[in-house]
Amino acid sequence: MTTQAGNAPQQIAAPFLTTIMQIEPQWIDYNGHLNMAYYNVLFDRGIDQMWAEFGIGPDYMKERNCSTFSAEAHIRYLREVHLGDPVVVAVHMLEADDKRIHTFEELRHATEGWLSATSEGMSLHVDMRTRKTASFPPDIAARIRAIVQAHGAVRKPDGIGRRIAMPTPKS
Repeated sequence: MTTQAGNAPQQIAAPFLTTIMQIEPQWIDYNGHLNMAYYNVLFDRGIDQMWAEFGIGPDYMKERNCSTFSAEAHIRYLREVHLGDPVVVAVHMLEADDKRIHTFEELRHATEGWLSATSEGMSLHVDMRTRKTASFPPDIAARIRAIVQAHGAVRKPDGIGRRIAMPTPKS
């Protein structure tokens, strides 16, 4: 379902699931699997689908001159994907305040369901006239609160808040 910036969506799934995406041939590296950079492209496309669905996508930018920028991301590569593997991204909206949205995404094989990678990120709401962070308008903030609440009712995926560190030696 697509929505214009001024129209509230009927519902956003918890988690939000993207359409099935395909791995593009030029994304395969010399190891014969998806190059690490393109995992981020898939996660970004997933976020873009969700943003457009609930009203802060390209139409929002055109109509209200505001957008979101990525501020931080942490990607974990768990299982290779290859050319021909159909994939989907599940987006969990974890938290939000007046200017930020904290998300966690899972890249999964679309037909077999196994987890390939995760990405945890922070997006900033930006006024494109000043290119500085700005508060979400009240209608958008209300939508975000509703989505965070709905997503908070489902089980949290493993890996949220994980930091990079060497494994602890076993005694």
